[in-house]
Amino acid sequence: MKAFVFPGQGTQLPGMGKDLFEASSLAKDMFHKANEILKFNITDIMFGENAEALKQTKVTQPAIFIHSVILSRLIREKLKPDFVAGHSLGEFSALVAAGYINFSDGLRLVQRRANAMQKSCEENPSTMAAILGLENNIVEKICNNIDHIVVPANYNCPGQLVISGSFEGIDLACEKLTEAGARRAIKLQVGGAFHSPLMESAKKELEEAIKETKIMDGECPIFQNFTAKSTNDKDLIKRNLINQLTGPVRWTQIMENMIKSQLSEVIEVGPGKVLQGLFKKINRELPTQSASL
Repeated sequence: MKAFVFPGQGTQLPGMGKDLFEASSLAKDMFHKANEILKFNITDIMFGENAEALKQTKVTQPAIFIHSVILSRLIREKLKPDFVAGHSLGEFSALVAAGYINFSDGLRLVQRRANAMQKSCEENPSTMAAILGLENNIVEKICNNIDHIVVPANYNCPGQLVISGSFEGIDLACEKLTEAGARRAIKLQVGGAFHSPLMESAKKELEEAIKETKIMDGECPIFQNFTAKSTNDKDLIKRNLINQLTGPVRWTQIMENMIKSQLSEVIEVGPGKVLQGLFKKINRELPTQSASL
């Protein structure tokens, strides 16, 4: 069983997508369509060398989505997945690649998501931290016993869990988790507390847009972040997508559940090799590759 997996924010890099644009007329058309929908020339930023410009949330999220979806479209003639999944933002790419949402609607959702998350960050200054070398249940218990907002946000792989919350909550949690035996507690350079209750205003804004978006019959099941389970139920897909902004990314559990579903190969569709590295932490023997033309 073959899985297509789609990366999230943080995998952007200067020049991304330029090779696709130059290799295919279909890709050119999709990039031009993206510029029209976004109402600015994101291709100038993606194909350029300005890494700082690419770090803006309003640019980063659409850029990774566009790159991943176009690449998935170009490789579909020779490769078809048995199931798909995406890490955080990547879930939107996965839904479009599997045919649940069309490209235009998906890009509009991603743009709205990026803007809503940016607004939430400005309303609630907050942050995230990576906790290395502790069992999930210990991290969960310590977060639950802190009076400030701090929650598990990204279950990336065994021994690597990202927490999200207020500055006070993150500071306290890092201190207590280090005392409890964490190998490292690293505060991340991010704009806010993604996948936490502090994203509630963004969730409400995106909920309206998701409810209005047409979900079609997909070509294969998707493992979703909120439940870590596979589904092709259109109503459930919408509910899980709405809950994704304030709920954790259960990537560890998605990888484990894919392996239980007879996963035989992982193809990462988009920039970077982050997700391949996480799969290798679960099973070093599992074949993985980056999608290429």
